[in-house]
Amino acid sequence: MSDIKTLSSLILGKAYVAQSDFRTVHHAITGEPIYQVSSAGIDTKKVVEYAKEYGSAIANWTFHQRANALKLVAQYLLQRKEEFYTLATATGATRKDAWVDVEGGIGTLFAYSSLVRRELSDETALVEDAWIPLSKNGTFGAQHILSPKTGVAIHIDAFNFPIWGMLEKIAPTLLAGVPCIVKPATEGAELTHAVVAAIHESGLLPEGSLQLICGQTYDLFDHLNPQDTITFTGSAVTGQKLRAHPHLNAHSIPFTMEADSVNSAILSPAANDETIDLFVREVFREITIKAGQKCTAIRRAFVPAALLETAQMRLVEKLQKVVVGDPSREGVTMGTLASVKQKLDVAEKVEQLSQEAEVVFGSHLREDFILQVDDAEKSACYPPTVLVCNNPSQAENIHRIEAFGPVVTLMPYSDLDELGALVARGEGSLVASIVRNADENIEALLKKIAPWHGRVHILDSESARESTGHGSPLPLLVHGGPGRAGGGEELGGLRAVKHYMQRTAIQGSPNAMTQVGHSWTAGAQVFEDRVHPFKKSFDELRIGERLLTARRTVTEADIVNFGCLSGDHFYAHMDKIAAADSFFGERVAHGYFIVSAAAGLFVDASPGPVIANYGMENLRFVEPVKIGDTIQVELTCKQKTPKAQRDPAEKAHGVVVWDIKVKNQRNDLVATYDILTLVERKA
Repeated sequence: MSDIKTLSSLILGKAYVAQSDFRTVHHAITGEPIYQVSSAGIDTKKVVEYAKEYGSAIANWTFHQRANALKLVAQYLLQRKEEFYTLATATGATRKDAWVDVEGGIGTLFAYSSLVRRELSDETALVEDAWIPLSKNGTFGAQHILSPKTGVAIHIDAFNFPIWGMLEKIAPTLLAGVPCIVKPATEGAELTHAVVAAIHESGLLPEGSLQLICGQTYDLFDHLNPQDTITFTGSAVTGQKLRAHPHLNAHSIPFTMEADSVNSAILSPAANDETIDLFVREVFREITIKAGQKCTAIRRAFVPAALLETAQMRLVEKLQKVVVGDPSREGVTMGTLASVKQKLDVAEKVEQLSQEAEVVFGSHLREDFILQVDDAEKSACYPPTVLVCNNPSQAENIHRIEAFGPVVTLMPYSDLDELGALVARGEGSLVASIVRNADENIEALLKKIAPWHGRVHILDSESARESTGHGSPLPLLVHGGPGRAGGGEELGGLRAVKHYMQRTAIQGSPNAMTQVGHSWTAGAQVFEDRVHPFKKSFDELRIGERLLTARRTVTEADIVNFGCLSGDHFYAHMDKIAAADSFFGERVAHGYFIVSAAAGLFVDASPGPVIANYGMENLRFVEPVKIGDTIQVELTCKQKTPKAQRDPAEKAHGVVVWDIKVKNQRNDLVATYDILTLVERKA
């Protein structure tokens, strides 16, 4: 045993190797010991302090700096993916299984990096909403600001996805400007260790922003404060125990949990032959991919009573073709569980489920499979298993116990009311799939089950070809569920980034808000000079720089010509009699003519630093413009965001957001919007 590799913890800027209290991890296929872990002797208080002293430097980076670093980290890891695939073989994963973990995890980094660079400004904090006036004359108002918490995020991960599970947590954390301490599950920790070591090797993140503890957490929680956060993925029993930690409750430290989930697949009441095949294919995939070791895998499959026998027969026919064993052997299509311990746990859970359901295929209770390994006893192989529960309304275990492996229970239902009640017996799940005919209305069913789920996947012949599937959490969608599933949320796009930030309502004057948010607020100070703002480079422009344009009187000819040019002959613009009887009382100018005429007033026509119009946002038409009205535009530099150069040969540029206010001769606001321009800047 002394020759076994000991995984170090990567803390305090170095590798720490414990000397006692080891736990040994065995190869999932051969059963041979491959490494041992221990965190005995770690000063967890110093680890937390180190993160806050050094790792907090990432809070001083802007969102775009964090996102660009994350993109480079993803590229660095992608170049080393084969190393991770090699290590994944010891967990019993096939190449296809490992792809979800390795490249799915790295892909999450890319997705989050792109999202933040696209959606957030290049600032260290986030102004979440528009100016909220709180006074009559507009001198007092508020906005909500999101700032990085000054603590550390503790991420306790599960064994089934040692790479993806970590990366999907640290991506939004680091983008929020908060350092991380990762504690992986012991099985699979070698993969997590390899990825964290590679990230450290890259030198792309601040020292202390990502630390790894291999082993137990010991007294780690005792050194946290209200600025810290904890996420946990694992069993509900362990999660509830950790969440009840007295120190966490005393200091109101946020604890997000993703736990056991008896997820459902539902075959719709009017299913046709094609729909049954889609249903069977989805259940089959969720049983066999990763040997069913996914928190989102289908555990309960509900089928109209008249179709139960057909669905069972087709599912068993597909499963009979599965070859279980060592993924390195030719022809093996499903790998093993993560450990012999997991195999024994799944077998025990199947025994409990079989008290209320009949095992019709697989499991340790039958001999449907010859396992393709040298030693079935030492390996963590467990065959795909199907049970049938004919009286699900009378059952308890089926709706409560999750066998975390290639196990599913088929159940009949008679109508939507019974189905809704049966699904709810799961007491909260991560995901449910409804497999329907393409033209079938499932609103009534969705209304019954949506409150019990974090995600509902609707599958039919129209979406099947491109669907990402029942069991695939995506970076832009919420991953989590109510009740038994833990009550937490991860991923979900920017929601996850905001989770690690503090939302604060800031009240003050427009000038104060402009200073705090680095974005011009209506009513704040403006600057004017003789040089047109479109003649100024990105670097020369100042927030609050304003242009007050010349005026233009709108004529009947303007309206007629615009209608003929655009093809917009709406009666309120073109029909004098109908317009007189309308809401407006007379003909009015097209809204988009006002936008076009406004551009004619503020655009500088000669070549200059402005490269292109990048877009328009928040357009509102406030008052109608009638024949004879005169319009004028206030153009104000609202916000500046430099853009990274993808190609050194291209001109350096940034995005400038301009506040546009179009007013009439009475100084009434008739239209308001933002335009975005690409403007040259210094390289």
